[in-house]
Amino acid sequence: MLSVGDIIALKGKRQLTELNVACVEHAAAAEAAGIDMIVSGSLANRAAYRAAAPDTHFCFGLIYGHHVNADEARRAAFEAMEAGADSIYCAMNFDIVEAMAKDGVPVVGHVGLIPQKARWTGFRAVGKSADEALKVLDDVRRYEDAGAFAVEMEVVPEPVATAICAATPLVVISMGSGGGCDVQYLFAVDVLGETTGKMPRHARAYRDFAAEFARLQTERVAAFTEFRHDVETGGFPAPSECVGMDTPEWEAFQRGLHDRK
Repeated sequence: MLSVGDIIALKGKRQLTELNVACVEHAAAAEAAGIDMIVSGSLANRAAYRAAAPDTHFCFGLIYGHHVNADEARRAAFEAMEAGADSIYCAMNFDIVEAMAKDGVPVVGHVGLIPQKARWTGFRAVGKSADEALKVLDDVRRYEDAGAFAVEMEVVPEPVATAICAATPLVVISMGSGGGCDVQYLFAVDVLGETTGKMPRHARAYRDFAAEFARLQTERVAAFTEFRHDVETGGFPAPSECVGMDTPEWEAFQRGLHDRK
């Protein structure tokens, strides 16, 4: 398993891979495939993901808005690490990140397009103008000062992301920000073609699970329909699917049944 120190030491040496997982099967498959890092904010499934990928770096995401101050965020981070998380993703303000980092929590921040804050920017690339690109750089610098070890950079123009990655000691995780960053990050549902609706521009589907799921649903309906039909016509259950009884025992039961009427 890659520790935080290992990830930092690999900056500029080789690109790492990260997947956002949505089920235990995703986590187990990611580990089997040699994915370097997985991330999830699912509290209900946290232990299961850790168990499914025991040798993969697990970044647990604090859900935006669930923790309204630094104390709540620190408590949640400590609980996550006690449950097996290796690092903590946090898209909240720099003061909260700093409070966690001061207590030794390895924190991943977020710059560029931040979906939780898209009311301000809309869902678009961030950093296409020089002023906006410099604002992304300023945010990275603030994460440096706050003590984060890494930052997710989402949908920032590739040359800007590459230049900032080279200019910061932080590990830069690219979500749609090009190949010049330290980590390439996608959602497992996109990689597997499970996404409903429009696929994000930066994502790539390597399989078409949506079609397979649709086929399986059709087969579910067909199987359930056949079961209902067999029940209605007497085709289910068959003798082989029932428990029999030896004749003497059956006859003794019948006599007892008669006596009890």
